[in-house]
Amino acid sequence: MSCAEKKSENPFFEEWNTPNGTAPFDKIKNEHYMPAFERGIKNHQAEIDAIVNNQEEPTFANTIEAMDAAGKDLSKVSSVFYNLKSANSNNVIDSLSKVLSPLLSAHNDGINMNEKLFTRVKKIYDKRIKDIDQKNDEIKLTGEQKKLLEDYYIGFVSGGAELNETDKTKLKGLNKELGLLALQFGENVLKDNNSFELVLEEKDLAGLPEGVRAAASDLAKSRGKEGKFVFTLNKPSLLPFLTYSKNRELREKMFKGYTNRGNNGGETDNNKILAQIASIRVKKANLLGYKTWADYKLANRMAKKPDNVYELLLKLWKPAIARAKAEVKDMQKIIRKEGGKFRLEPWDWWHYAEKVKKEKYALDEEMIRPYFVIDNVRDGAFWLAGQLYGIKFKERKDIQVYHEEVKAFEVMENNGSHIGILYVDYHPRPVKRGGAWMNSYRKQYKVNGKNVTPIITNVCNFSRPAGDKPALLSADEVETLFHEFGHALHGLLSNCTYITLSGTSVPRDFVELPSQVMENWCFEPEVLKQYAKHYKTGEIIPEELVKKINKAGHFNQGFANVEYLAASLLDMDYHTITDAKEVNAKEFEEASMKKYGLIKEIVPRYRSTYFNHIFSSSDGYSSGYYSYIWAAVLDADAYQAFVESGNLFDKETAKKFRDFVISRGGTEDAMEMYKKFRGKKPTVDALLKKRGLN
Repeated sequence: MSCAEKKSENPFFEEWNTPNGTAPFDKIKNEHYMPAFERGIKNHQAEIDAIVNNQEEPTFANTIEAMDAAGKDLSKVSSVFYNLKSANSNNVIDSLSKVLSPLLSAHNDGINMNEKLFTRVKKIYDKRIKDIDQKNDEIKLTGEQKKLLEDYYIGFVSGGAELNETDKTKLKGLNKELGLLALQFGENVLKDNNSFELVLEEKDLAGLPEGVRAAASDLAKSRGKEGKFVFTLNKPSLLPFLTYSKNRELREKMFKGYTNRGNNGGETDNNKILAQIASIRVKKANLLGYKTWADYKLANRMAKKPDNVYELLLKLWKPAIARAKAEVKDMQKIIRKEGGKFRLEPWDWWHYAEKVKKEKYALDEEMIRPYFVIDNVRDGAFWLAGQLYGIKFKERKDIQVYHEEVKAFEVMENNGSHIGILYVDYHPRPVKRGGAWMNSYRKQYKVNGKNVTPIITNVCNFSRPAGDKPALLSADEVETLFHEFGHALHGLLSNCTYITLSGTSVPRDFVELPSQVMENWCFEPEVLKQYAKHYKTGEIIPEELVKKINKAGHFNQGFANVEYLAASLLDMDYHTITDAKEVNAKEFEEASMKKYGLIKEIVPRYRSTYFNHIFSSSDGYSSGYYSYIWAAVLDADAYQAFVESGNLFDKETAKKFRDFVISRGGTEDAMEMYKKFRGKKPTVDALLKKRGLN
């Protein structure tokens, strides 16, 4: 077979004549990735070289627009490869990612540190600055174009374009190290997560509800352990066990299995790796002229500097820790009432918190779970989007998916015009990383005024069907589904010209606003009526139960806020280190938490050795885990706009939110976009009230 014939068989080398240009997953094989990456890198470099070697005077069109349009072949293979690496990986993909990491790092560094390319960008940028100084508009750019130019300029500077050659070489080496270490960190967490299993007998299941037992029995059968019950560290298995198991010793074993991931010694230990990552980040920040990694990362976010992040976190920490201490007292009373002679420990929290909820609110998780059938909840989120934004969803079985559990939906305006495609992938698998996220296979952008529509994915790890029951979600899982769907809407409803600015390409501490705001609706009575239907009878959730859910809205908020804030503070502490000397991760975490007065009954939501958000990518949420609470201030204030309108589905308010926030991507300053929607800056008051911390 000739080389040309082999090339033609690679789907990445062809136009995808599929519905809406979706990936032909059935044709993509492991062996297609490397040739596609090699060609993508080569073609992208050729496009960059053409821009650099253009003899014409640099203009926005021949330089900035040309860069934004470049690299489509590389994006095509990258989007499929890295989405599948997270959601449906295999040994070949995992191995290949380690080969690709230094190649892509070198390619990106070659562009970011290309002196001739930066010179062209700087000439245009300097003209723009001159226009501002002289209060004229000689180069005549739209608002979106001005933002794109500014972002490219800042990107080059933060990528090392102004460094001398010696320092550029140092930076390239640091970037290469960071990429490989981050990959290893994430793989170690996944390996430790998958290697743990608790195999139990019937006698060990005291307290566990029928559905939890059935799920553990099904898992045991799938693993060749007929007659046994298997529990894993995936949240749909872990949390019900910690909540209901009466066996305190087994609860401790499960909890420690989860919180010791990456901390078990041997090949999967992450202590040294994370210390190296933190150290290299200090070196990189210093090289680029910043005191700390946090100063470097926050410069172009809403928070601007570390002090502003600490100020917000500590403002919430004080009332949250006070509430958490009160929650400990409530649980300790129950322990004493039951004759227990022990002090509450972290592995006891879920178990006794559930008892407090039952005692105070006559409510427990198993009362409401039968009403949260996963497909109904998803359809409830779709219904809400329709009420707010006038859009609809249609399942498309003619669109290829990468796993039998994945479903594809076409998203349309009410008039039937196409918006985009949404994949949903809801259940855990050993080859899927933990957590929940949104990503894109193709971002929205425009070419010569013609819209290229987005292809978006939601990936989660929700409870599976068990026994004869469909997949029934917990209240937390319901919130997560609405949250990730909010991210999906941010990608789907994008209406931008340039791919670099479209969709979720916004500051990290703004990106959680469109997602978190959706959580405000999920337990509203009118929304619950749409999706909360009993899996057996189809009965809509009783009004009395809805009242109990809403009455218990502030329940356990001390714990929820403290474990989150503790992780956020830990992230900031790692990234405000000024000394590049490697830390002892265990000692550093202990000292950090002691400084803030974290109580022994709670551990940070993510301990250092499995803190994937900040250590499993070379950037990710490092110095950015606070973003959820920063955006929570925004989302509570934004929801208040609907409350103030007198209609939680007010079309005018929703249109303003779509027009000024969701559809605009990163085309304007984030706070300016928010103020256009709300008419003012947000305050923390609505959040404190919402969480019962005022």
